[in-house]
Amino acid sequence: MARDTQSIVKMSRREGYALHPKAHKALVKRTNKPGAQGGMMSRNKPSQYSLQLREKQKVKRLYGLLEKQFSRLMAEASRKTGQSGAILLQLLERRLDNVIYRSGLAVSRRAARQLVTHGHFMLNDHRVDVPSIRVKVGDEIVLRDKAKKNEYFKNIDDVSPAATDTVPAWLKVDRKKFKVTVTNTPSRDDAEPDINEQLIVEYYSR
Repeated sequence: MARDTQSIVKMSRREGYALHPKAHKALVKRTNKPGAQGGMMSRNKPSQYSLQLREKQKVKRLYGLLEKQFSRLMAEASRKTGQSGAILLQLLERRLDNVIYRSGLAVSRRAARQLVTHGHFMLNDHRVDVPSIRVKVGDEIVLRDKAKKNEYFKNIDDVSPAATDTVPAWLKVDRKKFKVTVTNTPSRDDAEPDINEQLIVEYYSR
């Protein structure tokens, strides 16, 4: 399975955005982009194309997709009725790895992707190992009995502390049973607020 193996911290510095929890400190310590010596960066105002490209790269890396995957998703969103940018974010939010992350069972999307790839979860009573599977209303994701013996899940409260206030309203989480139920369809407000999806739409509309 193809995946992006670049340093998440370096990518975060490039985008000026924390793509992973551990990148927050790095951004505070080193605000210059990779390759920019001594904090000296171009003062020229970025072009509209540059803004569009950086926003696309930011969101693509935030959700852990490769370029071909992301462009296909954008093409699908464009074919649907409604605002393409909002639909794109909805499709990204419905990815299985994102659901595991949003439910609080992983500290990052990258960690959630690994957990899914290792086959730790059941989707509607079927073992799954594809992070890109798209969930729908009524779906139930449950941790496999075998996986409950894994040290990660035995120490889940230390590894990924419960934060019920951050679980989106479209998911119902039973942390004790390691069960997640999709109760609704995610809206634009359920994605990160500091994403400018219109720039992404403009990038692919060139």
